[in-house]
Amino acid sequence: MSEKKRRPAKKRGGPPPHKSPYFLQPAKGGTVTVLRRPAGNRIDAKLCGTMSSRGMALALVKQLEKAESVVKDLFLEATDDGIEALDAVLEACRQSVIKRGEAPVGGSNGGASPKKRGRSRRRSSGARPRVSTEAPVVVDAEDTSAA
Repeated sequence: MSEKKRRPAKKRGGPPPHKSPYFLQPAKGGTVTVLRRPAGNRIDAKLCGTMSSRGMALALVKQLEKAESVVKDLFLEATDDGIEALDAVLEACRQSVIKRGEAPVGGSNGGASPKKRGRSRRRSSGARPRVSTEAPVVVDAEDTSAA
């Protein structure tokens, strides 16, 4: 019995997490540039847009991932038509994110009430009403009227 017993190999917990093909880089004036990793016959990263803040850049990445999930070979096309279509999609995504970013947050929206989430009714106090299981007590009151 000179052989060593080996421990069983650890199993990995499933597929690796989804790594986005998009990445951010700081740009001049505090802006953030969104780029897509090279794919297909591209050598350099594709410039997808420059946004005013990191939050806007992340919103653009989310929008671009949605667009790319619909048109899977969007960044792989090397034809003139494919490049024009890609530029149009990138511009539409940028405009969509900018438009949503300019909307007032928490401000008045023309008198319309904000959309409620969760429960439809709130109680005014945190305590629940007590339900009595005893019979109600009736108290005889004196008749104070003159007869």
